[in-house]
Amino acid sequence: MSAAALVSIALLGALVGLVVPLVSRRFATADARPWAFPLPQPVRRPWVDPMVAASVFVGLAVAVGDDPALPVFLSVAAVGLVLARVDLACLRLPDPLVLVAGLLALGGLTAAALLSGTPGRLLGALGGAAVAGAAHVLLALLPGSRLGFGDVKLAAVLGLPLGWLGWDALLAGLLLPHVLHGGLVLGLLALRRVRRNTLLPLGPALLAGAWLAALLD
Repeated sequence: MSAAALVSIALLGALVGLVVPLVSRRFATADARPWAFPLPQPVRRPWVDPMVAASVFVGLAVAVGDDPALPVFLSVAAVGLVLARVDLACLRLPDPLVLVAGLLALGGLTAAALLSGTPGRLLGALGGAAVAGAAHVLLALLPGSRLGFGDVKLAAVLGLPLGWLGWDALLAGLLLPHVLHGGLVLGLLALRRVRRNTLLPLGPALLAGAWLAALLD
C-alpha cells in the first residue's frame, strides 16, 4: 500500500477518533457499577482518541493490505473503538453496537467474498465466528467465571474477520485477549489498584487482541 494511501487512512482514523467520544456518551450509563481503575478524562486529553484510532486504522491497513475486506476491518474497528470506550466507562457492551459491528462484518465480508470470487473465505469467517462464540460460551459457563454474554457476543463478531484471515489469526485472536487481560489484572493487583473481586472490562482486551492477531497474521 502506498504512503499516500496510509496517510489517508490515518486521517480517516483520526476523524473517527474525534467522533468516538460523542457516540460512546450516548451508550454509557451513569447508573452502572463503577470500577477502580481511573481513566483519563477525554476533555483533558482530546488528542488520545484520534491518535489511538489513527494507529488502529494504519495497523490494519498495513496488515490487511490490498485485501478487498479492508473497508470491513476498518468499519468494525470504528465500532470497536466505541465499544471499548463504553466498556471502560461502565462495564457494558451494548447490544445495538455489537449488532452493528456484526452486521458490518457479515455483510461486508459477504460482499468482499462475492466480488473477489473467494466464497471459501466467507465460510472461514463464519467458522471463525462459530468457534470464537462457542469457546467463549464455554468460558462463560465455567464456575466462578466473570465473563459476560456481551463479551461472548463480541467475541463471536470478532471471529468473523479473524476467520476471514485464517485459522492462525483466529487462534491468536482467541488467546491474546486473555493474555492481555490477565497481565493487566496481575499488574493492577500488584499495584493494589484493584481487589480480587473487582470487576474489570474484558471488551477492550478482546478488541486489542483481535487487532494484534490481525497484525501478526
